[in-house]
Amino acid sequence: MTPRFIMIGGFLGAGKTTTVGRLARRFTDQGLKVGIVTNDQTTDLVDTHSLRSQGFDVGEVAGACFCCNFNELTSTVEKLTAAELPDVILAEPVGSCTDLVATVIRPLVQVYKRPFDVAPYGVILKPSHGLKILRNDGQGGFSQKADYIFRKQLEEADFLIINRIDELTPAAISELTGLLESQFPGRPIVRISAKAGLGFDSLCEILDQRGAFAQRVMELDYDIYAEGEAELGWLNSQAVVEAESEFELDRLLVDLIDRLRKRFADVGAETAHLKTIGLWEVFYGVANLVSSFTEPELSLPSNCRVKRAHVVVNARVAIDPEVLAGFVREELAAACQAVAATHRIDTLQSFRPGRPVPTHRITTAVS
Repeated sequence: MTPRFIMIGGFLGAGKTTTVGRLARRFTDQGLKVGIVTNDQTTDLVDTHSLRSQGFDVGEVAGACFCCNFNELTSTVEKLTAAELPDVILAEPVGSCTDLVATVIRPLVQVYKRPFDVAPYGVILKPSHGLKILRNDGQGGFSQKADYIFRKQLEEADFLIINRIDELTPAAISELTGLLESQFPGRPIVRISAKAGLGFDSLCEILDQRGAFAQRVMELDYDIYAEGEAELGWLNSQAVVEAESEFELDRLLVDLIDRLRKRFADVGAETAHLKTIGLWEVFYGVANLVSSFTEPELSLPSNCRVKRAHVVVNARVAIDPEVLAGFVREELAAACQAVAATHRIDTLQSFRPGRPVPTHRITTAVS
């Protein structure tokens, strides 16, 4: 059987990991073997820890995006298929990347020798930024260069996904739909809640379609693209938290996110995505902040009290990476102190993404 390759794109904080996780559970419940490939500019990715904690077979492409590390992508896929060929491979690219049709999907079809049954490429819209950017009201929160990446992600999609419909009013859903239909005509639009599972029948119906996909030839200014990515400070960190008495793991995670939210707000730094996972034995909890316009969210509660936990923090914020690292160090210490715990930071990497240099870029679609 030829594996079905499904890639779900979207901006940082759009809900890709939650969507991929729910799709993986759905396919597994149908008796299908599923492999997942996550992607980040560096190691210690919350998404990888989260999906593995849910019992999925996950490979991680770290150190560069799929497009710039194409050979590592195919190598990771090979490792997933070494024991037993998956029926479905779900791929989640870096949230600040675009041009993925020309640099990932077409090379998989035209360069990589192993056959894949490629599904339509869906891109998830992040409502908190989407409405502001698509309205062209100058209130998107990021610069025009970052907005450029956001729009290009939508432009290359075979279909578009509006997420978090359970948190939106009917009027907001209608406005988003209208803006997408007028600015990106010809693309089917699916409305879902990745967290609640709403709309997944429609999503899977589109993903199950067969035919010629990845046909749009998109013009992209790589200078603007590179400058837009470089505006974000990128941080991945892993720490061990310990206490003499048990503390609520979920309280620690949400408190850490909220403390960082306030620090970023104080200096006017726009948050693209901020997430943390706490792991203890078979338990795990995830808290995140998807934008400066929203509140911290406990997306996956652990519901446990612990004396020791591994805590991973990922931050993508429009701020100098050194300042970002300082904030994370300070607020992690404060959050641990609030639950009478100590901590040890094992790894902390903060930087700006480098210029994207794709391994392959194929601008000619093959039907």
